[in-house]
Amino acid sequence: MDLTNFFLENPRVSRNLNYFAETYNSAKSSISEDLDIVNEVFETKGIGYIKRNPGAAGGASFIPELSHEHGMEFINHLCHKLEDPLRILPGDYLYMSDLLGEPQTVREIGRVLASKFSADDIDAIVTVETKGIPLAYAVASFLSVPTVIARRNPKVTEGSSVSINYVSGSSRKIQTMVLPKRSLTEGSNVCIIDDFMKAGGTITGMVSLLKEFNAHVKAIGVLAEADDEEDERSVEDYISLIKISDVDIKNGTIQTQPGTYEQKK
Repeated sequence: MDLTNFFLENPRVSRNLNYFAETYNSAKSSISEDLDIVNEVFETKGIGYIKRNPGAAGGASFIPELSHEHGMEFINHLCHKLEDPLRILPGDYLYMSDLLGEPQTVREIGRVLASKFSADDIDAIVTVETKGIPLAYAVASFLSVPTVIARRNPKVTEGSSVSINYVSGSSRKIQTMVLPKRSLTEGSNVCIIDDFMKAGGTITGMVSLLKEFNAHVKAIGVLAEADDEEDERSVEDYISLIKISDVDIKNGTIQTQPGTYEQKK
């Protein structure tokens, strides 16, 4: 039980057999058998697997990979919740803040997104304030990497920063994005996380900002995207959980469907 908890609480953290043998005062052969059992449980539940690295310096780590079926079940549940007519706001927007305020829902969103990026060599999760922050932390917790937050305005307490101007995809206004120099190691492999994407202006802005750090954008994940043919999408390779197809204020209806997650098994 304790061995299982270790892996669940420390995803992608590798430990060798000596560590487990000393921690649990057991023989390596017994630990190896226990690892096989834990791996079987994880695979049966569809939440991931134990990665074994052979050799004297090898070890074992938990790779969180939610099964596609479990991921789709959760996404369909989110789609159903978002189709509530009471969520419609002026300007064809949807109220989603309650979802981002539910710890268990946010954690599960993080689990689903992280499952798609678990095989990538991610060093940090990057988002922009404010609504994407809880999602970024959730994904980071499953990948065991730090979260880096780009802000609209520099803070004195964060030291010197790099800033860029970009065009917001929804309002076409010039926006500013700032990232402290100490927040990200140059040349890092990063995953961008955001709560909502329309034309992709904000994510494009983050990509441009990350170029100033010579960072490599390995993955992009968003909770929801708008299916708006009038806006040309500036982002192509990304994972979205939900696609909002239509918001009809007059008839009080919302149409949603699974996003690109469904096609990328």
